[in-house]
Amino acid sequence: MVKVLSVIPQDNYQLHVKLSNGKEGLFDVTPYLERGIFVELKDKAYFSTVKAIWGGVAWPRSQDFSADTLEFEMKALMRA
Repeated sequence: MVKVLSVIPQDNYQLHVKLSNGKEGLFDVTPYLERGIFVELKDKAYFSTVKAIWGGVAWPRSQDFSADTLEFEMKALMRA
């Protein structure tokens, strides 16, 4: 089972994510910002409170993404 090892919020509503399988990339939250509970993430101060928890990522008011979703939708970072 893949788990999120770390998450760093970016200014452009993206998350820099490192996974336990060695993959690393950027997950764009923008497509979710108009949907239900995710609307709260438009507040950049709140967006920056994201944590790696329960194998995925989550915010204090129950917004979350699983590691599977992050891995499937994130754009891999290019290595030099």
